[in-house]
Amino acid sequence: MSVTAPKGFEAAGVAAGLKSTGRPDVAVVVNRGPHKAGAAVFTSNRAKANPIMWSEQVIADGRVEAVVLNSGGANCFTGSFGFQTAHATAERAAELLDVSAVDVIVCSTGLIGIGDDVFRQKVLSGTEDAIGALSAEGGDDAAAAIMTTDSVPKTAVRSRSGWTIGGIAKGAGMLAPGLATMLVVVTTDAELSPDQADAHLRAATRMSFDRLDSDGAMSTNDQVTLLASGASGIVPDAAEFEHELTELCLDLAAQLMRDAEGASHDIRIEVLHAATEEEALEVGRSVARNNLFKTAIFGNDPNWGRVLAAIGTTSAQFDPYDVDVTMNGVRVCTKGGPDRPREEVDLAPRDTHVVIDLLQGEATATIMTNDLTHAYVHENSAYSS
Repeated sequence: MSVTAPKGFEAAGVAAGLKSTGRPDVAVVVNRGPHKAGAAVFTSNRAKANPIMWSEQVIADGRVEAVVLNSGGANCFTGSFGFQTAHATAERAAELLDVSAVDVIVCSTGLIGIGDDVFRQKVLSGTEDAIGALSAEGGDDAAAAIMTTDSVPKTAVRSRSGWTIGGIAKGAGMLAPGLATMLVVVTTDAELSPDQADAHLRAATRMSFDRLDSDGAMSTNDQVTLLASGASGIVPDAAEFEHELTELCLDLAAQLMRDAEGASHDIRIEVLHAATEEEALEVGRSVARNNLFKTAIFGNDPNWGRVLAAIGTTSAQFDPYDVDVTMNGVRVCTKGGPDRPREEVDLAPRDTHVVIDLLQGEATATIMTNDLTHAYVHENSAYSS
């Protein structure tokens, strides 16, 4: 049931005609309370979609009644009409739910530049239909309605000590730091204040979605929202809740990576013994964004030279001739030179683990990425056709 697994939530997903396929494309998630705490993390891209600009205002007071999401159109770079559309969507939902429009978050995903009266009417009618279909079993329908190039819905649930967390996500490409081209809604029936929800969400996002780097591109519509109903009547232990929230976000992030457009390998780049965590992240990202490395993995080639070349572009502290690189359990490079024969590395499995030991300090970080394939190029070259 994903976002409706925690007590106090209803959801729905319906087809409003935004997609030519006739698949569901508008979702609504409603917090029935008794508490209405909310928090959100938005894309760091300066080019922001209209729903992001609206939702940044909504989240300012930490109260969220509902989230309305649509796929089939990003409502980005659509001028004042686009912001009015986001506002009108929140107002329509607020009217039907008998809440304030400034407590309704709006999210959109799809092609940039789509925005006309037909688009607006479909979003508004879809919002009406979704609210009419709300139920405590509607979480999976909502997960299906936010898909774009996704091949499968992404959902996760975790329970602990009498409270539950549930989540839905969409995303299959442009997964990069500062969030991904993704929408995520997470719900919990634990009792949290808005400040607690914000702190826990930022900590969880930092360790999960912000470390997902599919192709180095960053979208305009990315958003992760956390809603807390308090319906369990339980105030969770802060460390325990943050741990479970982080694990749920890592689960969703892994599902996003596995569904990355055209990917044939899911790659974890683990950087060990860096001088600082920031330097470990910089090194991991430099490899994750290196097209030569990514194409080598696609070709099942353990080309560790491309790993060293990538980390050499960073400002991290390391000696290029005192670095170890291990691929799927085989150390192929030590002290900047060859170690085990590359023929010993089996890159046939989809799961690929690359370990880079900088031998400088005690900090570590892991970046999740995928290979670069023919299918990725085709998907993104034909996306709007």
